[in-house]
Parts: sequence; structure tokens; C-alpha cells
Amino acid sequence: MGAANWWIAFAVVQLLQMLGLAASMIMLPGNWLMVCVLACWAWLSGSPSGPGWWIVVATALLALLGEVLETLLGSAAASRKGATRRAMLLSLLASMVGSLLGTALLPIPVLGTIIGAIAGAAGGAFAGAWLGEAWAGTDREKRVEIGAAAMKGRLIGMAAKLGVGLLIFGLQLLSFFV
Repeated sequence: MGAANWWIAFAVVQLLQMLGLAASMIMLPGNWLMVCVLACWAWLSGSPSGPGWWIVVATALLALLGEVLETLLGSAAASRKGATRRAMLLSLLASMVGSLLGTALLPIPVLGTIIGAIAGAAGGAFAGAWLGEAWAGTDREKRVEIGAAAMKGRLIGMAAKLGVGLLIFGLQLLSFFV
């Protein structure tokens, strides 16, 4: 691969990595997109510089860690407040739906999409937990407390997953120059 082609390929990889980070913000599997892009580079490039298979394996393990953190942290806060399993499951599902709706509802390019997705995910987590507890017959004050904990947990989980995505981004970027 010639120098010009290498730099073009590098730029494309970096754009796809940034797209993966953005996808992670709206609860899509962006970290996995980043891993797949790196696997394609390792398989297709034939270049000794850039990420090799050990980086692909390391980033895949990090992506898995991100998923686990997002799920556990999203449920842990509500669980500590005494949420039912139904409330935690509905919180997770409503958070996903809220994120997608929030993405579509704010027509401001990029920033509106991100803010809408985060707000939608947080609101969905609250609403799902609240509905799950209402279904279980929990009193109103406790439903609000559990809903707020689910919302806080979802935001913390999303931040943790994004942090892992930033770590993946940094690791792959470093691998091109080391």
C-alpha cells in the first residue's frame, strides 16, 4: 500500500471510529462497530503499521466490558432502591425506545441528535421503571424514587460505555503510530 493510499485508508478508519463513538452515545452498538472496523483493517490492509489482531482482541474485550458496565450500572441504582425485576426490564426497554425517539425528535444536526438520545434514554429509563413499579402496585413516592434511580443509573451506564469507547478510540489511534 502506497503512502497516499495508507493515509486515505487511515482517514476512513478514523471517520468510522468517530461514527462508532457517536453511535455509542445513542445506545447503538458503536463500540462493536469500532472493533469490526479494526478487524477489517487487520484483515485487509497487509500493512505492518496499524492495528493488528492483538488490538482487535483487546478492543473486543473492552467493548464487552462496556456492554456489561452499561447494563449493570443501569440496573444497579434502581435495584438498590428496591426495584422489581419487571421495573428494571421495562426501564431498559423504555430507555432504548426513548433514545431512538429522542434522536428523531430534535431536528438539530449532531448536537440535537446526541442530546435527544441521552434525554430520551434517561426519560425512558425513568418511565419504564415507574410503570414497572406501578404495575407491581408500589406506592407513588417509591415509584418516583425508583424511576429517578433508574434514570441516574442509565446515565452513569451510558457514560461508562462512552468512556470505554474513548479508550478503544485512543488505543486504536495509538496502534497506528507505535
